[in-house]
Amino acid sequence: MIAIRRARPADAAAIAAVHVAAWRSAYPGILPDEYLARLSVARHAAQYESAIRGGVGVHVAAASGLDIQGGLPTGLGPRIVGFASADRARMPGIGEGEIETLYVLDDWRERGLGRRLIRAAAAHLASSGCSSAYLWVLRDNPSRWFYQRLGGRPVAETTIRVGGVPVVQIAFAWDPIGRLLQASPQAS
Repeated sequence: MIAIRRARPADAAAIAAVHVAAWRSAYPGILPDEYLARLSVARHAAQYESAIRGGVGVHVAAASGLDIQGGLPTGLGPRIVGFASADRARMPGIGEGEIETLYVLDDWRERGLGRRLIRAAAAHLASSGCSSAYLWVLRDNPSRWFYQRLGGRPVAETTIRVGGVPVVQIAFAWDPIGRLLQASPQAS
């Protein structure tokens, strides 16, 4: 069974491990290898623990039972296999709420977890009074089409530096946020 739930501070290390694994999987050839190799689970864990304690809407996909058969020794409990985070917009003018992260481990993709997580993030934003939402994705990220399939419209583009390299990112927006809340977990 895979449950989507609000993250707890104790989840921070597992969330950080998913973050690092997802970046190392998605960004070879896009970001410098040295930068990807230096990603720190401990540093990200501290950031996520602080965000969770600070009220950022962090949701996790926790797999248990037959879904992790062979994946974990008995008795260790659910395994975090994906997460999303959302909060009020950091950049005004694009949307009221921002989905800051959405990552799912490679072996857990194509199961609808991304859709379920992004809907949880959107629900958090809506309950916080946000009527629209956006997120940034690197233009060369092969998963960027996922956001268009969910009805996101590209509304902005900018160049940022990651690992000392300039990369282009695209903002996808949902206005009203209800379009994202209604995105089917099964549709593609």
